[in-house]
Amino acid sequence: MAIEVFNRYEKKYMIDDDTYQMLQKKLSSYMRGDKHHEDEEFYTICNVYFDTKDNELIRRSIDKPIYKEKLRLRSYGVPDINQEVFLEIKKKYKKIVNKRRTSIVLKDAYEFIRTGVIPDGNEKQNMQVLKEIQYFIKVYGELEPAVYIAYDRKALFGIEEPNLRITFDKNIRTRRYDVELEKGDAGREILPEGKWLMEIKSHKAMPLWLSDILNMNNILPNSFSKYGTEYRDMVHLEKNKKGD
Repeated sequence: MAIEVFNRYEKKYMIDDDTYQMLQKKLSSYMRGDKHHEDEEFYTICNVYFDTKDNELIRRSIDKPIYKEKLRLRSYGVPDINQEVFLEIKKKYKKIVNKRRTSIVLKDAYEFIRTGVIPDGNEKQNMQVLKEIQYFIKVYGELEPAVYIAYDRKALFGIEEPNLRITFDKNIRTRRYDVELEKGDAGREILPEGKWLMEIKSHKAMPLWLSDILNMNNILPNSFSKYGTEYRDMVHLEKNKKGD
């Protein structure tokens, strides 16, 4: 049975190439690459986000409510339709992020989200998480794949603080056509050239050594949502088209 539950604080930072290189050197004494870094420095994370026809979930999210939630499919690399991926609910209440996910065969995930009927026969699935997602589908009504988002990630975890993770994402790319995980990882990039999204994820307060590194280099938090940025870009492009 595959279930992963995360409760943690997350802070995001927009950094440039020079800051990224500096941080790699300074963090090397405290952190190591995670399990996905077996062969390459970076690995690709692929996501499909689901939403209502009128984009209720993302519109609510960018208004910065006290509570927000989203539903997505995630794979590490481009999967086959018969491959297991992760189906996730991600919730945020105030500053605490809760993520619950379970593995599921990709084709079964599509059918489940379309119909709300939990698939049978996979012992790796977790019924509790699937029932939560089933309720989510019932609450919001018919959901559809809204956007594909992929990025290349380097992830580090603390040597002495294993619950501390820092991720660096580059080449964040999106598309609203072929919104399926198995259709490849191409898309329009949404970060300016030379920029990185850094996220610090921890179950408790940031360690002093990390706070010192950030403070001494004037690295400040930045509110950034991959899905939110893509949605704002889409709305802007549509307004410009109407203006033409």
